Amino acid sequence: MSRGRLEAFSDGVLAIVMTIMVLELRPPEGTSLDSLVALWPKFLAYALSFVYLGIYWVNHHHLLHAVSRVNGTVLWSNLNLLFWLSLVPFGTAWMGETEFASVPVAVYAALLLMPAIAYGILVQALLRVPDQPASFAQGIGRDIKGSVSIALYVLAVPLAIVFVPAAIAIFVIVGAIWIVPDRRLAGRAVD
Repeated sequence: MSRGRLEAFSDGVLAIVMTIMVLELRPPEGTSLDSLVALWPKFLAYALSFVYLGIYWVNHHHLLHAVSRVNGTVLWSNLNLLFWLSLVPFGTAWMGETEFASVPVAVYAALLLMPAIAYGILVQALLRVPDQPASFAQGIGRDIKGSVSIALYVLAVPLAIVFVPAAIAIFVIVGAIWIVPDRRLAGRAVD
């Protein structure tokens, strides 16, 4: 089975998820700059989530271009990833609406944890597909960035209840870790 349809479907889902998220941004009620500034929590939540979804999109692209085929397990693993990513707009809206209250931030941390786990499951499913290029398995190697990200998200969930700024700092740190596409797969495209 070719990877082209999987990538096209995933691109479409992520585009819809990002569109849903931006539709949550409503213009201010007033006409002054103060009314615009009052929207900073919603915009900050949106910007953070947009970057996260962009990171997933870029790394998903590189991941799929490093393999030669997919199978049913990969399709279901990819749907698992897309399911969790589709919940990011919910967490984003709740966090922005509540101006980063502790429980919504903790839920947002969990909503970032789940796609990180799902991405790892997708990678493992791709590794098990017969006849993948040897360069793919070599490129994956040990997933230190993925493991560190998951550990930080796990830490961010309870930390958000106690000290929200620390949880938000974790979100920024993990995003910074991944903003550069996964170099393990760079130059390993199979076309």
